[in-house]
Amino acid sequence: MRWILLLGALIGPSICSREKFFGDQVFRINVKNEDEMNKLTQLVNLDNFMLNFWKHPSAFSHFVDVMVPSISLQPVKSFLKSKGLEYSVTIEDLQSLLDNEEEEMQHNEKKERSGDYFNYGAYHSLEAIYHEMDRITKDFPGLASRMKIGHSFENRPLYVLKFSTAAEEGRPAIWLNAGIHSREWISQATGIWTARKIVSDYKKDPAITSILEKMDIFLLPVANPDGYVYTQTKNRMWRKTRSLNPGSRCIGTDPNRNWNASFAGVGTSDNPCSETYHGPHANSEVEVKSVVDFIQAHGNFKCFVDLHSYSQLLMYPYGYTTRKAPDAKELDEVARRAAKALASLSGTEYQVGPTCTTVYPASGSSIDWAYDNGIKYAFTFELRDTGNHGFLLPANQIIPTAEETWLGLKTIMEHTRGHLY
Repeated sequence: MRWILLLGALIGPSICSREKFFGDQVFRINVKNEDEMNKLTQLVNLDNFMLNFWKHPSAFSHFVDVMVPSISLQPVKSFLKSKGLEYSVTIEDLQSLLDNEEEEMQHNEKKERSGDYFNYGAYHSLEAIYHEMDRITKDFPGLASRMKIGHSFENRPLYVLKFSTAAEEGRPAIWLNAGIHSREWISQATGIWTARKIVSDYKKDPAITSILEKMDIFLLPVANPDGYVYTQTKNRMWRKTRSLNPGSRCIGTDPNRNWNASFAGVGTSDNPCSETYHGPHANSEVEVKSVVDFIQAHGNFKCFVDLHSYSQLLMYPYGYTTRKAPDAKELDEVARRAAKALASLSGTEYQVGPTCTTVYPASGSSIDWAYDNGIKYAFTFELRDTGNHGFLLPANQIIPTAEETWLGLKTIMEHTRGHLY
């Protein structure tokens, strides 16, 4: 992957300074057996191709999505042909999709500046999302409040919305996390849509009403604000945080490999240039530590859900081992009911299972940390789609994605409420 490091540090946000991906393509490579997997590993290790892997093979799907820079197209095609690996091109010109996405965002922002509304069917800047969080608290002052739980590496506030129907502190609580990987824009969009849905449906929907009568909900719609801003101003494909790594030219840590759950174990990298770099130590990323400190200080969280994209998966611990979690049977049952509820709206199918065997081994993840720290109902959603658009899910799919995800979330939250004691 190509990095814009010094440029990003020296100049302010500017559309003209964004990294361009003219002619870059996304390949889907089929991997049918162990021999082909070994051949693919050779490709992964060829740094000179500057590849960016979007999706790795998993237990349910033996294909890989990889972004190939235009300069590497012919060498990669030759490599695949020489190894007998089958592939197809899923995105012909990445930049054209980025141009369309950027044009839509600019058009929407212009409309919103002329009126006092927030288009939930559009992608937004961090500033716009934070402004909408304020508006929700003003519209529903008795139910929603905004709190700052910390700040990012670049000193942006980490804002959380708290939804509560009682004055007392420390009630049983649910944590909803979104946007920890910055390029997964559908997660941040679904997060802020969910915030408005919670306040709008209270006292109208018996399910969310009964949940809020017994529990508080905390929602962090942008868990990696520095990375999110960077995706909109410099490099749309950025995944990690923006922290400095002493001794390395490469920036950032994977914040979903940085939690203290088998830290630096399988499925992570000790190379700061890697997309899965785990960081120098557990909780080294202030964005992660802020959430950890808040949850531990609170002491009564019962549910933790992390929204990601893409692949349409609903997973539970563990990611760092194939060993079954003690509550795996119950978690699997809850996840399957949630996936069924989600599919009831528009037929979107989700695969269900533990992270390690459903997608790939991954140590240091948020839900494994939550589970190992006593939060029994810990789940990860990988939202739409299965690869046709990857991280560039069109804005017209935001609301359909959020609406179906809400049905899954509500199923999990209802189960949690029913098993508080």
